[in-house]
Amino acid sequence: MKSMFAILRIINNLFYMYWILFLYLIAAYFVPELGVIAIICMVGPVAMAVRKGRYWCGHFCPRGSLYDRVVSRFSPHKPIPNFVRSKGFRIFMLMFIFGMFGVQLYLNGLTLAGIGRTFWNLIMITTLVGIVLGVIYAPRTWCSFCPMGTLSAWVSPQKQKIGFPRVQVSSACQMKCKRCAKVCPMQLTPYESRGNDLGYLHPDCIKCGRCIKACPTKVMKMDN
Repeated sequence: MKSMFAILRIINNLFYMYWILFLYLIAAYFVPELGVIAIICMVGPVAMAVRKGRYWCGHFCPRGSLYDRVVSRFSPHKPIPNFVRSKGFRIFMLMFIFGMFGVQLYLNGLTLAGIGRTFWNLIMITTLVGIVLGVIYAPRTWCSFCPMGTLSAWVSPQKQKIGFPRVQVSSACQMKCKRCAKVCPMQLTPYESRGNDLGYLHPDCIKCGRCIKACPTKVMKMDN
């Protein structure tokens, strides 16, 4: 698992991750068997979340990269609707997506090509939905109720843990500019953890570090 993450870090440093999504959609369309590769983006986020929270979403997710690098240019950056963040809606989406996956799997057959086509259909449809939501509301609207993101948030550490990356906000923060909240792709409010020794532990924080870079007084840091 560690070696896979190391490879992803190298890829992420070389070029934008969303190119992986484009290559996947093209390759798996012509060779359905390749569609099963998508299982990496289903297992990876949850496996990493046990120790690092939604770190995958902010650094390794090809679709998240698409929303950040491309969709954000066309997005009005409106507030993400509160109801899509609710526990009830997220549970519904989790059940709906996995239910549709099961139906598609039945229709396509349990062959390698059938399973691959099922994954491809799921990735294509949800990506398009995410793009539409991104150009209507905010780039990462989909990420607010993404089933894998929801599972990752649920298994994320809910208290301080060694090796768990979290934003630390110094008590020197005056909470006046709220610049950290303005640049947060998940529209969270890191400044609210001002002076908290535990740091910002919101389960939907994707550890992207934008808030730290945007802080004008440099009173924020990513702690491990």
